[in-house]
Amino acid sequence: MRKKLQQTIKPLLKTFFVLSLVLGLALSHADGALAARSGGRIGGGSFRAPSSRTYTPRTYAPPGGGYAPYPGGGFGGGFGFPFLIPFWGIGGGFGGLFSILIFLAIANFLVQSFRRVSSGETEEVGYSSNPPVSVTRLQVGLLAQARGLQAELNHIAETADTNSPEGRAEILQETSLALLRHPEYCVYAGGGTQQASLNSAEAQFNRLSLAERSKFSEETLTNVNNQLKAARAKDALPPAGELDNPTRLITEGPGEYIIVTLLAATLGKFEIPTVNSAEDLRQALRQIGSITSEKLLAIEVLWTPQAEGDTLTSDDVLAEYPDLRLV
Repeated sequence: MRKKLQQTIKPLLKTFFVLSLVLGLALSHADGALAARSGGRIGGGSFRAPSSRTYTPRTYAPPGGGYAPYPGGGFGGGFGFPFLIPFWGIGGGFGGLFSILIFLAIANFLVQSFRRVSSGETEEVGYSSNPPVSVTRLQVGLLAQARGLQAELNHIAETADTNSPEGRAEILQETSLALLRHPEYCVYAGGGTQQASLNSAEAQFNRLSLAERSKFSEETLTNVNNQLKAARAKDALPPAGELDNPTRLITEGPGEYIIVTLLAATLGKFEIPTVNSAEDLRQALRQIGSITSEKLLAIEVLWTPQAEGDTLTSDDVLAEYPDLRLV
């Protein structure tokens, strides 16, 4: 009986051992793939109310000089509030003429305000403490043969001014141009725009940024708010099989990719087209690259892999970027 029990258990133990070995090798291989996923990041900006950044309320005065905009100045013996002067009585025909001028100035102000609202101009958002904001994400997947793009992104990160609105607008412009110059390598794309108020836009922007950064095992080159950081290159032997084939070190396989992500928070209404084709991608890149510094609140450019020798396989793209489409 005991001998039969041993004969039954031995095959089960052997099967269990083989399964454990296979599972361990699979997990260790997955960890190795994740460890090679380096990333670069360029970013900066501020989600402050636009009234103190861009928009300055206009001061309207009646034609030909007129009233003083502060107490104690102008006409009326220290009672200089302009709308009350006509009714206070300055005397004779001069008071009547001045009243007409004030009335014309007020009428002109109302007409101009009505025209701005009717034409959809956004200048009035400067008077709001919580104006609308558009948060846009655009992702592009390129074949790894576009290694020159990584060098361009590295150069942008090392030289960009991420502390000024003009510098951040230039980053978007240069990154968009770099992608537009490699159309033959663009195979995947995706993205869209979300609308939010200024009070909630920063949280939405940060969620998108963290979602992309969490896909990196390490940020090996960053320039955020003019703080440039670069990880030291690790001394490591190439994988087995590459030692006997030195050309493999500079030749990428057909299933390896580079993913570039552009994030932009802009004041007011902004939207990129749904990317279903190469032409849609070009249009989206032109739009996001032409955002002016006056409208731009914050940006981030992220790409992977960044470190030399790292690869992003087709399995990685399918697992981490499932919403990308072929273009």
